[in-house]
Amino acid sequence: MRKNLTMTTFTVATAIAVAGCSAGTGGDSSMPGMNHGSASPSGPAAGTAGGHNAADAGFARMMIPHHAQAVQMSDVVLAKKGVPAQVTALAGRIKAAQAPEIEKMEGWLKEWNEPAGMSGEHAMDGMVDNEDLKKLEAAQGREAARLFLTHMIAHHQGAVAMAQKEGAEGENADALKLGKDIVTAQEAEIKEMQELLGTL
Repeated sequence: MRKNLTMTTFTVATAIAVAGCSAGTGGDSSMPGMNHGSASPSGPAAGTAGGHNAADAGFARMMIPHHAQAVQMSDVVLAKKGVPAQVTALAGRIKAAQAPEIEKMEGWLKEWNEPAGMSGEHAMDGMVDNEDLKKLEAAQGREAARLFLTHMIAHHQGAVAMAQKEGAEGENADALKLGKDIVTAQEAEIKEMQELLGTL
């Protein structure tokens, strides 16, 4: 189920819609740390430790839409009925963890004066294509749970690979820490999802 897909306009739109990027409105204020666009940022996005290099910037630029798609898929499952409670609980935890990380990384790119967008040649492991997203949106109950877990396992595996690359090549202490945290959290969730998938 692993996929290595080129960024599409759809994915960029998803990242913007979910993460509430630079064109955001007052509706974004519900998330913590949303004041990262101010002249003197505070909260999670503020004061990244030390300098940064191209690997740090690339990590943030790629992980933002990657996380955004995980949040999108979680929202799809959370809106459905008949999905096993353990799966909806997991989707809620994924959304709660990754949405603030999106904002943190957006803040870093602004602080570093790095562009937020990605050029079309970049590819990210684990991204789900439009056809599979539509199947997830159309599915109900246990079938929706099965599709969610299958896609999210591959999605997490892609994120772990990206975070490990940051660990090997990055420079910024905060970005390195986030990469390490992503590896730890998502490897544990991969095991959990594999176990849940075996019960469906």
